[in-house]
Amino acid sequence: MTFSGNKVKWRAEKLSHLGSSIFSEVAGWKGEAIQAGLDVIDLGIGSPDQAPALEIRQTLSAAVIRENSYSYPSSKGSLAFRKQAAAWMKKRFGVTVNAEEELVALMGSQDGLAHMALAICNPGDLAIVPDPGYPIYAGSLAIAGVRPWSLPLLAENDFLPDLDSIPEEVWREAVFILLNFPGNPISTEVDMDFFAKLISLARKWEVLVIHDLAYSEMGFDGYKPISILQVPGAIDTAVEFHSFSKSFNMAGCRIGFMTGNREAISALRELKGNMDYGVFDPIQEAAIVALELAMTGNDASEGVASLYERRRDVFVEALALEGWVVPKPRATMFIWAPLPEEMDNPSEVGSSRAFARDLLLKTGVAVIPGDAFGSQGEGFVRIALVEEESRLVEAAKRIGRYLQKGE
Repeated sequence: MTFSGNKVKWRAEKLSHLGSSIFSEVAGWKGEAIQAGLDVIDLGIGSPDQAPALEIRQTLSAAVIRENSYSYPSSKGSLAFRKQAAAWMKKRFGVTVNAEEELVALMGSQDGLAHMALAICNPGDLAIVPDPGYPIYAGSLAIAGVRPWSLPLLAENDFLPDLDSIPEEVWREAVFILLNFPGNPISTEVDMDFFAKLISLARKWEVLVIHDLAYSEMGFDGYKPISILQVPGAIDTAVEFHSFSKSFNMAGCRIGFMTGNREAISALRELKGNMDYGVFDPIQEAAIVALELAMTGNDASEGVASLYERRRDVFVEALALEGWVVPKPRATMFIWAPLPEEMDNPSEVGSSRAFARDLLLKTGVAVIPGDAFGSQGEGFVRIALVEEESRLVEAAKRIGRYLQKGE
């Protein structure tokens, strides 16, 4: 509806800066491809195609049936869940956190990431975010009226952020810096020296470090992602997000947690206490079992890592046979692929978005254009390894035919 006076359509302009519109756009392309009779292989959205472990599902099922499961949950998470999450942090990373004051349950890590700027910033404040980066990083700033300062992740620097390139005036103004290792869309890894330098700078400039570790259990080739809270004293100036979506195939359950600096935890808890009533208790009970299984070595997380490692190997090798050589990530469920340098393609596709659309409409293979993750993503596409190996091989063959013939 449009009004003739000063009023406009009932839609906030800030929504146009959320960055998630590309996923709706790709969904539209998929609809076109399906209508044209194509069999779509969707390597776009990073949604796991496997189910959680049987014990997790059984726990959830039993808890849902109980009559006393339907009261309001705690907005900060049950104490049982928070204690188990703290125990897992100790077992997995050797990090000690206080379950009462330094941990809050979330409806998935995106819940916390979307609301963090609202909880700790005032409109007009400045925050440092990576480019390319997961869309909610910049989107959350638009919602909160916070100014972004983009930290470029460049191929010539192995996609590592150059902390020394951040001007002093930016450090002086910034409320927080947000990074994620290994990341989405880029699975860059860092060592403890990098984290120690980051914490040192953050402490010097009194900047909160927000580390998104959603892919902590998806390391390959012997690599195990590390926690920023392993740096001595990091908890004084850092928080970290953890998710059950990818590690335990619980994406639809919507559960995760943030842990670290208690002032930041308190701020997010207070905001959430006024916005929602927390995570459904049966889901928290299922998540407790997931963490218990992980701590005893009987969980599916090793299977998750090995599953995506196999898929990575199969797909990257299949693409290479078709003439498209892409880097092999050492973590996550994504391939960050530079556009092919030479394509015998009559459509002369140039941009990432044009390439992704043309590829989908001609082959049925869906990928996400890199510019969806920031201006530095132009020239790349993100490919999610969320199909069985046979379908990944088929996708590679279709891509090969497309690159050679443009069809």
